[in-house]
Amino acid sequence: MKNALIVESLQPADACVIWLHGLGAGRSDFEPVARMLQPQVPSTRFILPQAPTQAVTINGGMAMPSWYDILSISPGKRAINSEQLETSTQQLITLMEQQRDSGISPTRLFLAGFSQGGAVVLHAAFLRWNEALGGVMALSTYAPTFENVSALSPLQARTPTLCMHGRHDPVVPFFMGQAAQQQLESWGVPVTWHDYPMQHEVCQQQIADIGTWLSKQLQ
Repeated sequence: MKNALIVESLQPADACVIWLHGLGAGRSDFEPVARMLQPQVPSTRFILPQAPTQAVTINGGMAMPSWYDILSISPGKRAINSEQLETSTQQLITLMEQQRDSGISPTRLFLAGFSQGGAVVLHAAFLRWNEALGGVMALSTYAPTFENVSALSPLQARTPTLCMHGRHDPVVPFFMGQAAQQQLESWGVPVTWHDYPMQHEVCQQQIADIGTWLSKQLQ
């Protein structure tokens, strides 16, 4: 993730959002969203990493930006390359550590991810990072690694999480987003849920809701 796009804060940074894009997309996808949010959170830096280009089995082996290979899809289930997921997770954690070491408290550090990027974020925040974070934003995503975990550490379970999904999503079905939300709630994680009359996308009302939630967490 050395080629991350950085949207620097409008004021001296005391918070940071690391935002991962979806499959086949790019680091600049959420730059307009970050710039829309900046006036509400002027001391927040946004870091937008770029996924490596690699073959994706379900897309005929075509090479495209992806955080991990998806081997097959069945109802409610994704068979994934776990090793690639762990590689992306470790790169994300390295970015998190760099922000922490630069003076950003973990309680002012946020992870956001759309679709496949959200799956990496959920895995990193709740299964690989052992401190409470400022928050997690899981957009139109799912949790491929939650099923074999029985409980979180008390610190992990304190991370506020915003789950958002389109009710008509044909790519990551609505119920998969709900399943991730429900699993987090069963672990005691404070979850805020929003759904929208949209497909696999981001809408204006959602961006407004993100701004409201993020501002509240940073008070």
